[in-house]
Amino acid sequence: MVRLILWIALIAAAFWLWRKFKAGTAADTRPTLDDPLKMVRCAHCGVHLPTDRALHRGQLWYCSPAHLEQGPNDTRQG
Repeated sequence: MVRLILWIALIAAAFWLWRKFKAGTAADTRPTLDDPLKMVRCAHCGVHLPTDRALHRGQLWYCSPAHLEQGPNDTRQG
């Protein structure tokens, strides 16, 4: 019975070490955020969103195709 517990403990320790080693090497391959996304403001509703999700026409940015079609909102406060 003691041998069985010893084997289970040995296998558990080996598995734990393997996962710890694997997680350590995976952390090294993660991409870094050297160039953060630029935030822009929708010309229609004023919501801020990253440029990779925004639509633009000329110098103006929009949050959705509907707001792009409607154009800038001059009555917006702010």
